[in-house]
Amino acid sequence: MAEMNPGQLQIRRATVDDLPVLKAMWLASQWPVDELEGRLTEFHVVESGGQFAGALGLQVVRQHARFHSEDYADFGVADEARKLFWERFQKIAANLGVFRLWTQETSPFWKGWGFQPASTETLGRLPEEWKSLEGTWLTLELKNEDAINQAMKTQFAGFMDTEKKQTAKVVEQARFLRLLVIVAGFGIFFLCLCVAGYLIMRRPISFH
Repeated sequence: MAEMNPGQLQIRRATVDDLPVLKAMWLASQWPVDELEGRLTEFHVVESGGQFAGALGLQVVRQHARFHSEDYADFGVADEARKLFWERFQKIAANLGVFRLWTQETSPFWKGWGFQPASTETLGRLPEEWKSLEGTWLTLELKNEDAINQAMKTQFAGFMDTEKKQTAKVVEQARFLRLLVIVAGFGIFFLCLCVAGYLIMRRPISFH
């Protein structure tokens, strides 16, 4: 195989055209080919000079994302490819509002970007969908999940308080309008009585 030039690397989404080379790569790594094939849309491909050079999957579950199944046709481009993958995944995570990134990849590259072994407490945040996966987890917090959740609760509580006040105000206005209608009704009724009485009093008396 011709040596690949890292300077020519490009990242893109995997397509069905990539399946033959991806399946061959997964098979060589003894990964679950059928399962990964069904999740093709998770994969991002790195090309060198227009040729397939490797791939890495990114799975998003709610506010968590993990990258997985990393492999290369030429590991000589791996670190340069990882830089491109990392830039791309950060943008995707930001767009999707991801709080935390996870991986079971063992390359020292990821620790160099801040990934640390997950503590027992942190593993409690791991999505249920991934808890059955074997291996050591590395993780990186992108946003303070507790602070965001607390802020959302505070904002929601403030919203509910505002809504209650608004509702109470509307109810009070409705009561006032109802009272106004009742008073106006009595006023009109009294006015009608007065007019009727006046007309009766003004009616000429006829003598037979």
